[in-house]
Amino acid sequence: MTHSALLNIDVQRSFEEKDFWQQDDLPAFRAALTCLIDGCQTRNVPAIDVFHVNPDGVFSLDSGLVTPMSFLTHTSQHVVHKHVHNSLTESGLDGWLRENGITHLIIAGMRTEQCCETTARVASDLGYSVTFVTEATLTFPMTHASGVTLSAQDIKLRTELVLADRFATITDVSGALAQLDRAV
Repeated sequence: MTHSALLNIDVQRSFEEKDFWQQDDLPAFRAALTCLIDGCQTRNVPAIDVFHVNPDGVFSLDSGLVTPMSFLTHTSQHVVHKHVHNSLTESGLDGWLRENGITHLIIAGMRTEQCCETTARVASDLGYSVTFVTEATLTFPMTHASGVTLSAQDIKLRTELVLADRFATITDVSGALAQLDRAV
């Protein structure tokens, strides 16, 4: 049987202070992530909160913003701080997962193409089975140096394209929970 954990990546108040912050996709993200966390916890799959920490600014511990966004009410089974884009290599999380027999990671959080995608790639390279729940990730429009702006949906589609069948299984919340049910 596969032992799973949910990585709730960077869903922290720090982002609400960034100039690119938008709430357009927040209601759908909040609903999907809450459903995923609740579904995992009902199935005794640990939810691990990962927070990005920088030495200064809104991502510093001194800012008081490296805390869960207000809609999160779950109790995390483990909390780690990271200082790089992936959640595994310097946070101590990889060791904790291995000590606890975790071989399958469910990825959700912020930002889709940055810390979530990077964590999925590194996790796959480290030998974990990875499920990427795009519906439970959040990102924001970005403008390329050429002047072309990609919407959040375009970025999510691109992330799915590069991860699918290489680094992760791509699914929605109901698919991720059904996958857990089949593993029992």
